[in-house]
Amino acid sequence: MTVLIDPLQHYPHVPWAIKDWCHMAVDGSFEELHAFAAQLGIPRSRFQGDHYDLPPWVRARAVALGAEEVPTRELLVRMAGPRGDRARRRAARRRL
Repeated sequence: MTVLIDPLQHYPHVPWAIKDWCHMAVDGSFEELHAFAAQLGIPRSRFQGDHYDLPPWVRARAVALGAEEVPTRELLVRMAGPRGDRARRRAARRRL
């Protein structure tokens, strides 16, 4: 199992105080992702079906604990769940 982290993105349109975050996903079991999130102090209620959103200071801790930094496109293709399945199908069509 590999925990994946994409680069921070800026979301100026959101109504929240934190405008920069990244995504943390896994290429294996969601239970392993939940366990990694728990190590970071992230409650399971923050799970968004296939990933967690992380602010910059939590992203830094995740990387320090061994999360692999990857481009967003790679995270999407490797991540578990339906979104990853769709990204893999799109990538396969592009290769044809």
